[in-house]
Amino acid sequence: MRTPGRFALAVSVAALTIGLSASTAGATPTFGQATLTGFAVLPARTFVPGSEPAGAALGTAPVNGVALPFADQPVQGFSGVLRNSDGTFDVISDNGFGNKANSGDFLLRIHRLAPDFASGKVDVVGGITLTDPDARIPFALTRPDRVLTGSDFDIESITRTPDGSYWIGDEFGPYLLHVDRAGRVLQAPIPLPGVKAPESHELEVGEKPNLGSSKGFEGMVKSVDGKYLYPLLEGTVAGDAPGALRFNEFELRSGAYTGKRWTYQLESPSNSIGDAIAVDPDRFLVVERDNLQGAAAAFKKIFLVDRRDRDKDGKMDKTVVADLLSLANPQHLAGAGDTFTFPHQCVEDLVILDDRTLGVLNDNNLPFSAGRVPGQADPNEFITIRLSERLHAYEQAKS
Repeated sequence: MRTPGRFALAVSVAALTIGLSASTAGATPTFGQATLTGFAVLPARTFVPGSEPAGAALGTAPVNGVALPFADQPVQGFSGVLRNSDGTFDVISDNGFGNKANSGDFLLRIHRLAPDFASGKVDVVGGITLTDPDARIPFALTRPDRVLTGSDFDIESITRTPDGSYWIGDEFGPYLLHVDRAGRVLQAPIPLPGVKAPESHELEVGEKPNLGSSKGFEGMVKSVDGKYLYPLLEGTVAGDAPGALRFNEFELRSGAYTGKRWTYQLESPSNSIGDAIAVDPDRFLVVERDNLQGAAAAFKKIFLVDRRDRDKDGKMDKTVVADLLSLANPQHLAGAGDTFTFPHQCVEDLVILDDRTLGVLNDNNLPFSAGRVPGQADPNEFITIRLSERLHAYEQAKS
């Protein structure tokens, strides 16, 4: 799927009509039903060949039918995605098995995926492990060889700059990490001023954190002009309104936060965001989800948000563009009927493929999530969906 060179910026009359009618009724503006157009699966039991054992802290009792511990590193936990020009995608695996204490033998890695929607399969065609050979990180790491693990960082979001280097959002600090195209750390982790999670190395003795555990940078946007990053917190900072998430601005040229920020308001304080991506200079797509799975899942939506705050309520404006629990499925893909659901606990990867088509992936939390089949560990699923309206987006840079 190729992206057109540049999309028109004008908003269609049809989209305006939908937004105005919904606003008049006092409800969140909503596109029509989105349609499932592609489905591909990477099996849960997919491992990096010839790698190291993992999951020693998980015990030996099987979980959701998966034997533990693992003889090799599992390819799992996708929490950020980037599109490449050759049809492949780079994805990051997060901290491993859920927390700092149990993920010391999980190696942080960027995997390269090649989905084939005709066959319904996803191939892993490469990847890099994150390392700090030049000791840029000023605090102690888990391993003496300075290979980064899930006990060092909880990486959840990623973007890339034209030189091929990656910027990665971490939840433990929260920190911004900058690594080269081989995964080597280029500079000391950059903390978010005034915000500290319990795992942060910036906490002073006796200081209390003001952000929940692993509630840091779940989403991170690169501006369409390539000048800024906009990391979005997953959790609410102490003292902020319930469900209010900070959307911060970081300037790449100066390597510092500008002090500007906006507010993304969750539909429920118990919800979480999963990912974020730029549409144009002022609009972004954000995945918002509940923390339930399978039949219990009730909220998995993608919002188009506008930081211009046209209703002047102090929060970014929101429009629902897709309900992932109610996708039209006229082709009956994935063996489903007329309606397809994406009922995974963690929906954490979003990519724009063209002006009406999005790619969405889940974080399968191997071996813990079982949203597709009860008692059976979830695979990593890669779906494509077609929106009922155009986004009128700038082309998303592939670099």
